[in-house]
Amino acid sequence: MICQNAHHAIIPNMIKRRNGLRPELGSKAGLRVALLKSPLRDLYYRWDAKLFTRVSDTVMGNQVDKLTHLNYNEIPTTDPNGFDPEDDTPRIGVSYIFSADDDEQDNIDETEKEDVKHYDCRDELECAVYCRDECIYDRNSRFGEVGTLSWENLASKCKPGDLVEFVAIGQYPHWAVCVDDQQVIHLHRNEIKCDFLFDASQGKRGRIVNELYKFRALSPDVVVQNATEQVGMKERDICWKNSECFAAWCRFGKREFKTGGEIRIGKQPYKMKLQLSEKKSHVLDFQSLEDLIMEKRRNDQMGREAVIQELENHLNCTEDTENDYNCN
Repeated sequence: MICQNAHHAIIPNMIKRRNGLRPELGSKAGLRVALLKSPLRDLYYRWDAKLFTRVSDTVMGNQVDKLTHLNYNEIPTTDPNGFDPEDDTPRIGVSYIFSADDDEQDNIDETEKEDVKHYDCRDELECAVYCRDECIYDRNSRFGEVGTLSWENLASKCKPGDLVEFVAIGQYPHWAVCVDDQQVIHLHRNEIKCDFLFDASQGKRGRIVNELYKFRALSPDVVVQNATEQVGMKERDICWKNSECFAAWCRFGKREFKTGGEIRIGKQPYKMKLQLSEKKSHVLDFQSLEDLIMEKRRNDQMGREAVIQELENHLNCTEDTENDYNCN
């Protein structure tokens, strides 16, 4: 069913439609695979252009044993959790097979500064993240009302151990860890750097985001120490996909923020609830917190209206596919 050559794999459109597989190429990140689970589809098909990894549980604590290239005969094609016939709601599960850092900032030129000044927090999509029904992240309308600050005003409010987020229209949010009132440590262009707040902001407005994640924070001294010990780390030594994962790991110390911190065994314990309107919401399922954060950041980069339009297009396309399936 699936070609053996992983570098030139082709899945016929008929098989895609019949099994609900919707692969989409990500930006420069690599490959984004959207999987639809509904009563009409009790199979999961995992497809990528190059790399799958195999993990094995060790006797002591579910550690990643080794990474290997697999051929397609070894890829599981059934849902390891079984099929729930009572769940008649279409659910979208999103997996990022491989990806690079998604927020490589470019210097903002004069033509873009107008957009930076007019960044509107109301264009952000409200969302909440749950892990096995426990809320671990919440960005609601009250958070948006706080607004953003210039780097000068932000510097006067920051304390060591705080997390700050720099935002601009059409760009990925950039996170950093404050180590004093003028300096931050952040992941930028595959390197952990210590920069002045002004340089790290690159002209963007920012805000303190300590309260978004609901995990218990480490002490400020430990947060600063976690960040400082990583300064100078580059490229392959880095084990965080983006600046948000790095900053959150420094503050909370959770291995789930690290690449490979969670073993993918088919289950999808993470849910991201997107509040599309006052009465309408949509839920996405994820295997790992890392995948969820990457999708959340992608939504932030796109903006609220674009995300809502994309979801509507996807769900309408899904309905057409189900109608074709029923006709056959």
